[in-house]
Amino acid sequence: MKRLLASLLLLGTLGFAGAALSEEAPAVETVVETAAMPAEAAPAEAAPPEAAAPVPDKGDTAWMMLSTLLVILMIVPGVALFYGGLVRAKNMLSVLTQVLAIFCMIAILWAVYGYSLAFGDGGSLNAFIGDTAKLFLAGITPDSTAATFTDGVVIPELVFVSFQLTFAAITVALIVGGLAERVKFSALMVFGALWFTFSYLPITHMVWAAGGYLFEAGDLDFAGGTVVHINSGIAALVGALVLGKRIGYGRDAMPPHSLPMTMIGASLLWVGWFGFNAGSNLEATGGAGLAFINTILATAAAGMAWMLTEWAVRGKPSMLGVASGVVAGLVAVTPAAGLVGPMGAIVLGAVAGPVCLWGVSGLKKALGYDDSLDVFGIHGIGGIIGAIGTGIFVSPALGGVGVDDYSMAGQVVTQATGVLITILWSGTVSLVLFKLIDMTMGLRVKEEEEREGLDTVSHGERAYNL
Repeated sequence: MKRLLASLLLLGTLGFAGAALSEEAPAVETVVETAAMPAEAAPAEAAPPEAAAPVPDKGDTAWMMLSTLLVILMIVPGVALFYGGLVRAKNMLSVLTQVLAIFCMIAILWAVYGYSLAFGDGGSLNAFIGDTAKLFLAGITPDSTAATFTDGVVIPELVFVSFQLTFAAITVALIVGGLAERVKFSALMVFGALWFTFSYLPITHMVWAAGGYLFEAGDLDFAGGTVVHINSGIAALVGALVLGKRIGYGRDAMPPHSLPMTMIGASLLWVGWFGFNAGSNLEATGGAGLAFINTILATAAAGMAWMLTEWAVRGKPSMLGVASGVVAGLVAVTPAAGLVGPMGAIVLGAVAGPVCLWGVSGLKKALGYDDSLDVFGIHGIGGIIGAIGTGIFVSPALGGVGVDDYSMAGQVVTQATGVLITILWSGTVSLVLFKLIDMTMGLRVKEEEEREGLDTVSHGERAYNL
């Protein structure tokens, strides 16, 4: 009994003390009660809410789909008509067919393995190439997203895949201009597939993919100065050297058969290039606006600079000269489009016009090669000017957007390194592939077939039936 009374007295004392504590410090009561509860009765700690997955912005998505369509416009019909007007009438249809067929082929190869190798994580080889995790676009659904340049902002991955597909296609299609009027159609298609695999994909990964060698080195290439233009320009130059000159080159007149068609093609290129440059911002923001106006100003400056230089040197300004200058300006501003200010873009264009004019006339004549439609003179040289110029005009002091720890000398060295690596890589791959194809299936059509024209020889059709 004494024990029972003692226990009741102790419990009453504890209860009184607990009530007093409850009135003065409620928070302590919660802690004490929780600590006194059996382990199995303690409430589970609430899990932190999962962050909602980023949802693609409809405006950005619409802009990227439109940009993709604009780049397709650059290829077919833009590049096709620009090139087609520059060749002789007997080869017009062949050039159109080559560009269109290459676009179709590269589109399929991009979906099968190109995208995965270009933008995948290559593990131990990630500095140079991606992996095979997304072969045949495995795992990519309408709900998959791709990040843009702003943290937390995404677009549908299928849209990004489509956009980058067009870059791959136009790069291979540009090479056609260096080989025009004498290359076998079958050899061109085989070369295009192999070069896409061994030159375009590694360069793309190194420059644009996270972990890529040039990407991590800080190389700046907003929309493809190295990836597209230097890459294709070097391949076209190597191809022209391996193929040799066209029959009668330097002796017979080989004027463009339709300058109005070339003018239409150049105009379509300019229109489509807004998707190429402004679309590379991946968002419909001020960055896209900067790339947009730079694509106008640099192009206009190059067209004027080429025209005035030609006028001063040759006595007359030509339509072909203005059109060629326009393309040179588009090429030069491509790596810089979203990185330099409008005045910097004008300077790039003003430099590219006369230098590329020298490239397609003085340099070409001095070295004696037959780059049929001046792919190296415009795309190769223009791309080099733009890539190195980006390192200068990205400077905030010159109106550029700047980069972390910017040093003009250091950035120019980085840009020059990217240019050199692209030249060496593309040049080596192109030379090996052209030589292998020439030894196995032959690169060039027969002399009598070249004289007849590739329209009928290769395709059994004529562009014009008069």
